[in-house]
Amino acid sequence: MIQSVDRAVRILTALQGARRMGLGELAAQLELAPSTVHGIVRTLLDHGMIAQERDSGRYRLGPATLRLGNVYLDTLELRSRSVPWAEDLAARTGMAVRTAVLLAGPGGDVIVVAHEPRPGGGRQMNEVGIVVPAHACALGKALLAFDPAGEPAFDTAGEPLRSMTGETITDPARLRTELAAIRRVGLATEAEEAVLGEYGLAAPVADHSGTIAGAIGLVVPQTEWPVGPGATDALRAAARSISRELGAPSWPPVVRDRPAASA
Repeated sequence: MIQSVDRAVRILTALQGARRMGLGELAAQLELAPSTVHGIVRTLLDHGMIAQERDSGRYRLGPATLRLGNVYLDTLELRSRSVPWAEDLAARTGMAVRTAVLLAGPGGDVIVVAHEPRPGGGRQMNEVGIVVPAHACALGKALLAFDPAGEPAFDTAGEPLRSMTGETITDPARLRTELAAIRRVGLATEAEEAVLGEYGLAAPVADHSGTIAGAIGLVVPQTEWPVGPGATDALRAAARSISRELGAPSWPPVVRDRPAASA
């Protein structure tokens, strides 16, 4: 790992979470000397990755991060392949549809890369870019169940996972039991585990290598939970069709052996 790059990424991640931070706050969070952080901050400022507010002197993410995000979305084949199927799935079920991928690194989060609003639902927020703890949502559980590389994020040495609501699964052992059940049926569920009043159903999407590429899921209103077989079948068909377009040899994805830790 290149130390300076790691520190720069940690600064960007800190600003993502806190929105605005002063130099001293950044230094304290990264456990580094302010002079060290200042040098990296100046470089990020020069490249537009962060910006400094004139009145407070605090730092926030800069416009260049949006440009990188847009390029990522434009070049993500999962997103482009899922859009027409998500539109059809929303029309068939009357529900909003999200497509997500697992974020690399610590934390065990997923990020929404495509969002199809529920039909006739009036004005709705675009949810692209929303980050949710993987263990607290159906999309994340579908990803974790079929991606062994994501499971180490939950090796918490007995510590409970982050709680979002009173229904969030915070016991790693209980989560692993649920992931095993998801692998058997190919579908994951959530019931008010990330947001009160929100339920979800999600299915994994495979790519040409036969492994996990992402997940697609329904956002289910409380009044329509549990979903009927029509919505379940439509979700399975969408996930299978997107996987086929990505070149997957089979669906659900094949679960590879968890990579061994390096010595």
